[in-house]
Amino acid sequence: MFLFCFCLWSFDVKAKSFSITEKEIDLIGKKIFINECAGKIENLTSWNVGTDFASLGIGHFIWYPSGKEKPFDEKFPDFLLFLEHRGMELPMWLKDPAKRECPWKSRKEFMQNLQSPKMKSMRKLLTDTITLQAQFMVERLQTVLPKILESTSNPHPIKRHFLRVAKSPMGLYALTDYVNFKGEGILHSERYNEEGWGLLQVLELMVEGPNSNEPMHEFVTCAARVLTRRVENAPQERSWLPGWKNRLQTYVSDL
Repeated sequence: MFLFCFCLWSFDVKAKSFSITEKEIDLIGKKIFINECAGKIENLTSWNVGTDFASLGIGHFIWYPSGKEKPFDEKFPDFLLFLEHRGMELPMWLKDPAKRECPWKSRKEFMQNLQSPKMKSMRKLLTDTITLQAQFMVERLQTVLPKILESTSNPHPIKRHFLRVAKSPMGLYALTDYVNFKGEGILHSERYNEEGWGLLQVLELMVEGPNSNEPMHEFVTCAARVLTRRVENAPQERSWLPGWKNRLQTYVSDL
């Protein structure tokens, strides 16, 4: 168990602020662990069929082998730096920042090494740092809104809807999970037919739609539309859509 040296974080976005407690961070971590790993330790180290990268931790942080193109946002090396800055002892084979590319070159090689010493040390690290992984994802959220606002020609309503969600019950969980799950929506490499599927695209649909008194339900409805559009642009991903929609429902299931 790891304790933070603070009990309260404040987010300040151009004079608008909201707070998150250590208990809430722990809850976010537990929910994302269930979302991404079905709450199973063995799923902390995975490599999905048809992908060129490992997916690690409760956030399924992407980790590319050397020599691979990186169209998706790689976060596992950043997470290792985050742990170092907080005084965490890394396994010896992960200590050199210059050698932090995924050592397994393919999914086949990765699966063959699931019980290797390196993989076991990786799972132990990830098991011991579940709450810190949630903290890493929440800290990332602090940088998301400024980047989104810089990338859009319609920043004011985007900001307003972000803050509506953030200040709602379960809102910080929803924003943190969605950014980790489908990205910020600002990378042009993360597009199908020039259409993205990240947080920016969800907020844009909220701007276009009628405002309601239930921002969380509004967010979930718009996110479902964005993910449906992604599948329409990439039919090979159709089998994932029911699970994605089920995940969105966790944003409102406790309201």
